[in-house]
Amino acid sequence: RIVSEVMASNGSTSMASICGGCLALMDAGVPIADPVAGISCGLVTENDEEGKIAKSVILTDILGEEDHFGDMDFKIAGTRNGITGFQLDLKINGLPFDLVRDSVAQSREARLAILDSMAETIDKPRENVSENAPRITSIQINPEKIGALIGPGGKNIRRIVEITGAQVDIDEDNSGKVNIYATSEEAMNRAIQEIDLACGEIEEGKIYRGIVKGVKEFGCFVEALPGQEGLVHISELADFRVKRTEDVCKPGDEMVVKCIGIDEKGRVRLSRRAALEELEARKAAKEEESSDSESEKEPAETA
Repeated sequence: RIVSEVMASNGSTSMASICGGCLALMDAGVPIADPVAGISCGLVTENDEEGKIAKSVILTDILGEEDHFGDMDFKIAGTRNGITGFQLDLKINGLPFDLVRDSVAQSREARLAILDSMAETIDKPRENVSENAPRITSIQINPEKIGALIGPGGKNIRRIVEITGAQVDIDEDNSGKVNIYATSEEAMNRAIQEIDLACGEIEEGKIYRGIVKGVKEFGCFVEALPGQEGLVHISELADFRVKRTEDVCKPGDEMVVKCIGIDEKGRVRLSRRAALEELEARKAAKEEESSDSESEKEPAETA
Protein backbone atom coordinates (compact mmCIF):
# COMPACT_ATOMS: atom_id res chain seq x y z
CA ARG A 1 0.00 0.00 0.00
CA ILE A 2 1.19 3.51 -0.83
CA VAL A 3 0.14 6.45 1.32
CA SER A 4 0.32 9.87 -0.36
CA GLU A 5 -0.15 12.96 1.78
CA VAL A 6 -0.68 16.20 -0.18
CA MET A 7 -0.35 19.40 1.86
CA ALA A 8 -1.61 21.78 -0.83
CA SER A 9 -2.62 21.49 -4.45
CA ASN A 10 -3.91 23.37 -7.47
CA GLY A 11 -4.14 20.36 -9.75
CA SER A 12 -4.75 16.63 -9.81
CA THR A 13 -3.56 15.12 -6.53
CA SER A 14 -4.42 11.60 -7.75
CA MET A 15 -2.11 11.86 -10.77
CA ALA A 16 0.63 13.40 -8.64
CA SER A 17 0.22 10.48 -6.24
CA ILE A 18 0.68 8.00 -9.08
CA CYS A 19 3.91 9.66 -10.23
CA GLY A 20 5.31 10.17 -6.73
CA GLY A 21 4.19 6.71 -5.60
CA CYS A 22 5.93 5.07 -8.56
CA LEU A 23 9.17 6.92 -7.77
CA ALA A 24 8.87 5.89 -4.11
CA LEU A 25 8.38 2.22 -5.02
CA MET A 26 11.41 2.18 -7.31
CA ASP A 27 13.53 4.00 -4.75
CA ALA A 28 12.51 1.44 -2.12
CA GLY A 29 13.56 -1.41 -4.42
CA VAL A 30 10.05 -2.78 -5.00
CA PRO A 31 10.26 -4.82 -8.24
CA ILE A 32 7.53 -3.15 -10.36
CA ALA A 33 7.25 -4.16 -14.03
CA ASP A 34 7.41 -0.66 -15.56
CA PRO A 35 7.38 2.98 -14.37
CA VAL A 36 3.89 4.50 -14.34
CA ALA A 37 2.84 8.15 -14.67
CA GLY A 38 -0.51 9.91 -14.78
CA ILE A 39 -1.93 13.11 -16.21
CA SER A 40 -5.36 14.74 -16.18
CA CYS A 41 -6.94 16.29 -19.26
CA GLY A 42 -9.74 18.84 -19.22
CA LEU A 43 -12.19 20.14 -21.79
CA VAL A 44 -13.78 23.52 -22.55
CA THR A 45 -16.66 23.53 -25.04
CA GLU A 46 -19.04 25.96 -26.75
CA ASN A 47 -22.38 24.73 -28.00
CA ASP A 48 -24.35 25.86 -31.05
CA GLU A 49 -28.03 26.78 -31.08
CA GLU A 50 -29.04 23.12 -31.20
CA GLY A 51 -26.97 22.30 -28.10
CA LYS A 52 -24.28 20.40 -29.99
CA ILE A 53 -20.58 21.04 -29.45
CA ALA A 54 -19.43 23.67 -31.93
CA LYS A 55 -16.00 24.48 -30.52
CA SER A 56 -13.77 22.60 -28.06
CA VAL A 57 -10.33 22.86 -26.50
CA ILE A 58 -8.62 19.95 -24.70
CA LEU A 59 -6.47 21.06 -21.76
CA THR A 60 -3.51 19.13 -20.37
CA ASP A 61 -2.73 18.96 -16.65
CA ILE A 62 -5.70 21.07 -15.57
CA LEU A 63 -5.62 23.46 -12.63
CA GLY A 64 -8.31 23.80 -9.99
CA GLU A 65 -10.15 26.60 -11.83
CA GLU A 66 -10.01 24.71 -15.14
CA ASP A 67 -11.48 21.69 -13.38
CA HIS A 68 -14.20 23.83 -11.77
CA PHE A 69 -15.29 25.78 -14.85
CA GLY A 70 -14.44 23.14 -17.47
CA ASP A 71 -16.60 20.31 -18.77
CA MET A 72 -14.35 17.30 -18.21
CA ASP A 73 -11.75 15.76 -15.91
CA PHE A 74 -10.18 12.80 -17.74
CA LYS A 75 -7.49 11.12 -15.63
CA ILE A 76 -5.31 8.61 -17.46
CA ALA A 77 -2.38 6.64 -16.00
CA GLY A 78 -0.05 4.26 -17.78
CA THR A 79 3.41 3.15 -18.84
CA ARG A 80 5.21 3.78 -22.10
CA ASN A 81 3.41 0.73 -23.50
CA GLY A 82 -0.18 1.52 -22.64
CA ILE A 83 -2.87 2.64 -20.20
CA THR A 84 -3.10 1.03 -16.77
CA GLY A 85 -6.11 2.95 -15.45
CA PHE A 86 -8.40 5.90 -16.13
CA GLN A 87 -11.28 7.89 -14.64
CA LEU A 88 -13.64 10.18 -16.53
CA ASP A 89 -15.84 12.85 -14.94
CA LEU A 90 -18.15 14.79 -17.25
CA LYS A 91 -20.40 17.83 -16.83
CA ILE A 92 -21.88 17.50 -20.31
CA ASN A 93 -24.19 14.89 -21.77
CA GLY A 94 -21.80 12.49 -23.42
CA LEU A 95 -18.44 12.83 -25.09
CA PRO A 96 -17.97 12.50 -28.88
CA PHE A 97 -15.56 9.76 -29.89
CA ASP A 98 -13.22 12.15 -31.68
CA LEU A 99 -12.72 14.09 -28.43
CA VAL A 100 -12.06 10.82 -26.58
CA ARG A 101 -9.45 9.85 -29.17
CA ASP A 102 -7.78 13.27 -29.09
CA SER A 103 -7.79 13.32 -25.28
CA VAL A 104 -6.09 9.92 -25.08
CA ALA A 105 -3.48 10.95 -27.66
CA GLN A 106 -2.79 14.27 -25.91
CA SER A 107 -2.59 12.48 -22.56
CA ARG A 108 -0.10 9.95 -23.95
CA GLU A 109 2.20 12.71 -25.21
CA ALA A 110 2.20 14.34 -21.77
CA ARG A 111 2.61 10.99 -19.99
CA LEU A 112 5.72 10.12 -21.99
CA ALA A 113 7.21 13.53 -21.17
CA ILE A 114 6.57 12.93 -17.47
CA LEU A 115 8.12 9.44 -17.65
CA ASP A 116 11.21 10.97 -19.28
CA SER A 117 11.45 13.47 -16.42
CA MET A 118 11.02 10.70 -13.83
CA ALA A 119 13.71 8.60 -15.53
CA GLU A 120 16.22 11.40 -15.00
CA THR A 121 15.91 10.71 -11.28
CA ILE A 122 15.44 6.92 -11.31
CA ASP A 123 14.44 4.74 -14.27
CA LYS A 124 14.08 1.31 -12.65
CA PRO A 125 13.74 -0.24 -9.18
CA ARG A 126 16.89 -0.41 -7.10
CA GLU A 127 18.45 -3.87 -6.95
CA ASN A 128 18.05 -4.19 -3.20
CA VAL A 129 14.97 -3.39 -1.16
CA SER A 130 15.56 -0.42 1.15
CA GLU A 131 16.40 -1.45 4.71
CA ASN A 132 13.58 0.81 5.86
CA ALA A 133 10.98 -0.61 3.47
CA PRO A 134 8.23 -2.87 4.85
CA ARG A 135 8.76 -6.54 4.14
CA ILE A 136 6.57 -9.61 3.77
CA THR A 137 7.92 -13.14 3.62
CA SER A 138 6.68 -16.66 4.18
CA ILE A 139 8.64 -19.54 5.65
CA GLN A 140 7.77 -23.20 6.07
CA ILE A 141 8.21 -24.99 9.39
CA ASN A 142 7.56 -28.56 10.43
CA PRO A 143 3.81 -28.71 11.26
CA GLU A 144 4.74 -30.63 14.39
CA LYS A 145 6.65 -27.52 15.56
CA ILE A 146 3.63 -25.18 15.43
CA GLY A 147 2.96 -25.75 19.11
CA ALA A 148 6.58 -24.98 19.98
CA LEU A 149 6.41 -21.74 18.01
CA ILE A 150 3.20 -20.63 19.71
CA GLY A 151 4.29 -21.72 23.18
CA PRO A 152 2.11 -22.21 26.28
CA GLY A 153 -0.85 -19.85 25.96
CA GLY A 154 0.88 -18.08 23.04
CA LYS A 155 3.80 -17.03 25.24
CA ASN A 156 6.56 -17.74 22.74
CA ILE A 157 4.97 -16.12 19.68
CA ARG A 158 4.05 -13.04 21.72
CA ARG A 159 7.67 -12.79 22.87
CA ILE A 160 8.90 -12.91 19.25
CA VAL A 161 6.46 -10.15 18.26
CA GLU A 162 7.49 -7.97 21.23
CA ILE A 163 11.26 -8.22 20.75
CA THR A 164 11.24 -7.92 16.93
CA GLY A 165 8.28 -5.62 16.26
CA ALA A 166 7.25 -7.95 13.42
CA GLN A 167 3.83 -9.50 12.92
CA VAL A 168 3.85 -13.30 12.82
CA ASP A 169 0.82 -15.19 11.47
CA ILE A 170 0.49 -18.96 11.28
CA ASP A 171 -1.82 -20.40 8.60
CA GLU A 172 -4.88 -22.02 10.13
CA ASP A 173 -4.67 -25.09 7.88
CA ASN A 174 -1.85 -26.54 10.05
CA SER A 175 0.40 -26.76 6.99
CA GLY A 176 3.30 -25.11 8.84
CA LYS A 177 3.30 -21.98 6.67
CA VAL A 178 4.27 -18.87 8.66
CA ASN A 179 3.79 -15.34 7.27
CA ILE A 180 6.02 -12.58 8.65
CA TYR A 181 5.34 -8.86 8.22
CA ALA A 182 8.10 -6.43 9.27
CA THR A 183 8.79 -2.73 8.88
CA SER A 184 12.56 -3.14 8.33
CA GLU A 185 15.17 -5.64 7.21
CA GLU A 186 16.57 -5.85 10.74
CA ALA A 187 13.16 -6.72 12.22
CA MET A 188 12.54 -9.33 9.53
CA ASN A 189 15.92 -11.03 10.03
CA ARG A 190 15.47 -11.06 13.80
CA ALA A 191 11.98 -12.58 13.50
CA ILE A 192 13.22 -15.32 11.15
CA GLN A 193 16.12 -16.03 13.51
CA GLU A 194 13.78 -16.35 16.50
CA ILE A 195 11.44 -18.66 14.57
CA ASP A 196 14.39 -20.80 13.50
CA LEU A 197 15.48 -21.06 17.11
CA ALA A 198 12.02 -22.15 18.19
CA CYS A 199 11.33 -24.52 15.30
CA GLY A 200 14.68 -25.33 13.72
CA GLU A 201 16.48 -28.64 13.77
CA ILE A 202 20.10 -29.10 14.78
CA GLU A 203 22.18 -29.48 11.63
CA GLU A 204 25.56 -31.13 11.25
CA GLY A 205 28.39 -28.65 10.74
CA LYS A 206 26.61 -25.68 12.32
CA ILE A 207 27.75 -23.84 15.43
CA TYR A 208 25.29 -23.08 18.25
CA ARG A 209 25.39 -21.17 21.51
CA GLY A 210 23.64 -23.44 23.98
CA ILE A 211 23.06 -24.03 27.68
CA VAL A 212 24.55 -26.89 29.69
CA LYS A 213 21.63 -28.94 31.00
CA GLY A 214 23.38 -31.85 32.65
CA VAL A 215 26.87 -32.93 33.65
CA LYS A 216 28.02 -36.57 33.61
CA GLU A 217 31.32 -38.39 34.05
CA PHE A 218 31.53 -38.98 30.29
CA GLY A 219 30.63 -35.42 29.26
CA CYS A 220 27.72 -32.97 29.35
CA PHE A 221 24.38 -32.45 27.65
CA VAL A 222 23.87 -29.08 25.96
CA GLU A 223 20.58 -27.62 24.76
CA ALA A 224 21.64 -26.19 21.39
CA LEU A 225 18.10 -25.21 20.35
CA PRO A 226 14.94 -24.93 22.48
CA GLY A 227 14.02 -28.48 23.48
CA GLN A 228 16.88 -30.04 21.48
CA GLU A 229 19.94 -31.39 23.26
CA GLY A 230 23.12 -33.14 22.28
CA LEU A 231 26.04 -34.80 24.04
CA VAL A 232 29.45 -33.18 24.29
CA HIS A 233 31.75 -36.09 25.09
CA ILE A 234 34.48 -35.32 27.62
CA SER A 235 37.06 -35.74 24.85
CA GLU A 236 35.32 -32.94 22.87
CA LEU A 237 35.27 -30.38 25.70
CA ALA A 238 38.74 -28.94 25.07
CA ASP A 239 41.92 -29.35 23.03
CA PHE A 240 43.63 -30.83 26.10
CA ARG A 241 42.90 -33.83 28.29
CA VAL A 242 40.00 -33.12 30.64
CA LYS A 243 39.94 -35.26 33.80
CA ARG A 244 36.55 -34.16 35.13
CA THR A 245 33.65 -32.61 33.22
CA GLU A 246 33.06 -30.27 36.15
CA ASP A 247 36.48 -28.71 35.53
CA VAL A 248 35.13 -27.18 32.30
CA CYS A 249 31.43 -26.56 32.89
CA LYS A 250 28.48 -26.84 35.22
CA PRO A 251 24.69 -26.85 34.66
CA GLY A 252 23.41 -23.48 33.48
CA ASP A 253 26.68 -22.45 31.80
CA GLU A 254 26.56 -21.08 28.26
CA MET A 255 28.63 -23.11 25.83
CA VAL A 256 29.54 -22.72 22.17
CA VAL A 257 29.25 -26.07 20.41
CA LYS A 258 29.44 -27.48 16.91
CA CYS A 259 27.32 -30.37 15.69
CA ILE A 260 29.76 -33.04 14.53
CA GLY A 261 27.27 -35.77 13.84
CA ILE A 262 23.75 -37.18 14.15
CA ASP A 263 23.36 -40.96 14.29
CA GLU A 264 20.60 -43.08 12.79
CA LYS A 265 18.61 -42.82 16.02
CA GLY A 266 18.69 -39.02 15.90
CA ARG A 267 21.19 -38.67 18.75
CA VAL A 268 23.23 -35.49 18.37
CA ARG A 269 26.99 -35.35 18.93
CA LEU A 270 28.36 -31.92 19.81
CA SER A 271 31.87 -30.59 20.23
CA ARG A 272 33.08 -27.55 22.13
CA ARG A 273 36.63 -28.14 20.93
CA ALA A 274 35.64 -28.11 17.23
CA ALA A 275 33.52 -24.99 17.70
CA LEU A 276 36.36 -23.06 19.37
CA GLU A 277 38.82 -24.15 16.69
CA GLU A 278 36.52 -23.00 13.88
CA LEU A 279 35.75 -19.68 15.55
CA GLU A 280 39.47 -19.07 16.13
CA ALA A 281 40.21 -19.90 12.47
CA ARG A 282 37.51 -17.45 11.33
CA LYS A 283 38.95 -14.74 13.55
CA ALA A 284 42.48 -15.32 12.25
CA ALA A 285 41.29 -15.24 8.63
CA LYS A 286 39.41 -12.00 9.24
CA GLU A 287 42.45 -10.38 10.88
CA GLU A 288 44.66 -11.52 7.99
CA GLU A 289 42.22 -10.09 5.45
CA SER A 290 42.10 -6.82 7.35
CA SER A 291 45.92 -6.71 7.52
CA ASP A 292 46.24 -7.33 3.77
CA SER A 293 43.71 -4.58 3.09
CA GLU A 294 45.64 -2.10 5.22
CA SER A 295 48.94 -2.97 3.54
CA GLU A 296 47.45 -2.33 0.11
CA LYS A 297 46.48 1.18 1.21
CA GLU A 298 50.04 2.04 2.32
CA PRO A 299 51.99 4.08 -0.27
CA ALA A 300 54.89 2.34 -1.96
CA GLU A 301 58.34 3.31 -0.68
CA THR A 302 60.53 5.28 -3.06
CA ALA A 303 63.89 3.80 -3.96
